[in-house]
Amino acid sequence: MSDRKAELSQLIEAQGNKVRSLKSQKAEKAAIDAEVAVLKGLKQELAILEGVAGGDKAKKVAKSAFTLKTAKGTKDYNDKDMAIREKVFSTITSVFKKHGAVTIDTPVFELKEILSGKYGEDSKLIYDLADQGGEECSLRYDLTVPFARFLAMNGKEYQNFKRYHIAKVYRRDQPAMTKGRMREFYQCDFDIAGTYDAMIPDAEILRILCEALTNLDIGKFTVKLNHRKILDGIFQVCGVPEDNIRPISSAVDKLDKLPWADVKKEMTEEKGLAPEVADKIGEYVKLKGGRDLLERLLADENLTKNTSALAGLQDMELLFDYLDAFEITEKMSFDLSLARGLDYYTGIIYEAVTEKSAPPKPVEGAVAKPKKSTDEFDESTVGVGSVAAGGRYDNLVGMFSGLNKKGEPNLKIPCVGVSIGVERVFSILMAKQKPEAIKSNETEVYVIAVGDGLLTERMQIASDLWKADVKAAFLFKKKPKLDKQWAACEKDQIPFAVIIGRDELDRGEIRIKDMRSKDESQGGGVTYKRDDMVKILKEKIAQL
Repeated sequence: MSDRKAELSQLIEAQGNKVRSLKSQKAEKAAIDAEVAVLKGLKQELAILEGVAGGDKAKKVAKSAFTLKTAKGTKDYNDKDMAIREKVFSTITSVFKKHGAVTIDTPVFELKEILSGKYGEDSKLIYDLADQGGEECSLRYDLTVPFARFLAMNGKEYQNFKRYHIAKVYRRDQPAMTKGRMREFYQCDFDIAGTYDAMIPDAEILRILCEALTNLDIGKFTVKLNHRKILDGIFQVCGVPEDNIRPISSAVDKLDKLPWADVKKEMTEEKGLAPEVADKIGEYVKLKGGRDLLERLLADENLTKNTSALAGLQDMELLFDYLDAFEITEKMSFDLSLARGLDYYTGIIYEAVTEKSAPPKPVEGAVAKPKKSTDEFDESTVGVGSVAAGGRYDNLVGMFSGLNKKGEPNLKIPCVGVSIGVERVFSILMAKQKPEAIKSNETEVYVIAVGDGLLTERMQIASDLWKADVKAAFLFKKKPKLDKQWAACEKDQIPFAVIIGRDELDRGEIRIKDMRSKDESQGGGVTYKRDDMVKILKEKIAQL
C-alpha cells in the first residue's frame, strides 16, 4: 500500500504540472477539464488509501487530521517525570553552586561556522537550519563550543571563570528513547576557564562530578580517565601517521561498545592503518588500572622518550596526588581505551559509567527482536552509555579569537569541564521508581469541609496558610462531598489535612490530621485553636 501511495503522489504531481501547463497555454476548456478530472480521480484514490474519501467533508477531515506524536528523538514529560527531573536539576545545581560557579545562557542556535569542524566524525550529527536572512545557522550540539565562543567575545572580563550552564542541545542521532539517547536533551555543564597551576582545576572538576553523581543516588559508578597527550604519544610511538591520529582515536573510542577485533578491522580496512601498527596500539589500549598502570607506563622507555606521552604521564602523576587529597581515587579507573571522539580535547579526558552503561548481555537461547525500521535501534541491545563526560580543551577559545602577527591566537584561555547527561541519569532513576509512589506536587496541607460546603471559610484558611508560605489547596466545589475531598488529598499524597465544620469554627477550633499516619487514635483529626493553626502546621511541616 505504501508503494502505491508513493506512486500516486508522483502521478498527482505530474498531472498537476500538466494541468498548469495547459492553462498557461490557454488550451481548450474541454481538454483542461478532462485533465482536471484525471487529477481529481488520482487525489480521490490517494485519499481512500489514507482513510479519507468523498467530497468537501472529506477535505475538511483531511485538513484537520494530525498524527498525534512527538517528533522522533523527542518526548513529553508528565507531572511525575517532571518531579524527578526537577529534583535532578536541583541536586546538580546545588553541587555546582557549592563550588563557586555562576551561570550563563547562550542562544539555542549558533552561526554554522562556529560549530563546524569542532566535533570530528560527530559533526555529521549537527542539525543545520535553513538559511534565514543571509546567516547559515545550526542548533547547538553541546554547551562547550558556545561557551568557548562566549569567552572569545568577552575574554577580557572572564579570564578566570567558573561557570555552569543547564540547557537543551540537539543531535541528529538515532535515538534509543528508553535509554536516554535523544535528539533533544538537556546537558548540565560545569567548566573552569583560566590559567592555573597544572591539574588543580582538573581535580576539582572530577570531585564535582563525583559529588553530583553520588547525590543523585544513581548507584555505583566509575569515572574512566585518560589523557590525550598520552594517547597521541602511544599512536606516535606505534607508528600512526600524524594526519591519521584523530581518525584512529575515534576508532579506539569504540572499544567500550565493540570487541578489539572489530576496532582493529575499522583501523586497517576503513582507515588504512597497517595491521602491525594496529597490533602495537592494541597492546596499550587494552590496559586499565590506577597508579599501578601509571607506574608501568612511566617505566616504558619507548613511551617516556615521546615528548607528548611524557607530558601526559607527568600530568597524571599530579592528578593522582590531588585525587587522593579529594578522597575520590577509588572511583577512578585509568583506562587507555578511552579516547573521546571530539576534536577539541587537549589534555585529560574522562567519562562516568554505571552498570547500566553497557549494552545488556544477550539471554542464552533468546531470539533477537526484528527492528521496527531500518533507521531505529533495537533498544533491548543498547545500553545507557556514559552518564557524564568531559576533559581539558586549552585551544578551543583561541580558535575563535583570530591570529596575531606571530600566527598565535590573540586570546588564550585554557579550559576544563564536565557535562552530566540528564536524560541518561533520568532513565536510570525512573527505572528504580514506582510511578504511583512519586509525589508530583508540593502541596503540604489540604483544607476539608465537613457538612456544609463552607467555601469562603476554606478559602480564608487557605489564604492564611499561603500568607505563611504554607503550600495549601482545597477542592473547587461549593459543596463537595467528604469522600471526594479525602480522595483528592490521598491522590496527591498531601501529608496534612485541616478539617473544618460549622460547630468547630463557631468555637474557634479546627482539626488537623496527619494523612501519612495510620494511627487510629487521630480519629477525624486532633483539635486545635484556630489561631494556633499556622504555627502548629509549620512545626509539623518542618519535621517532614
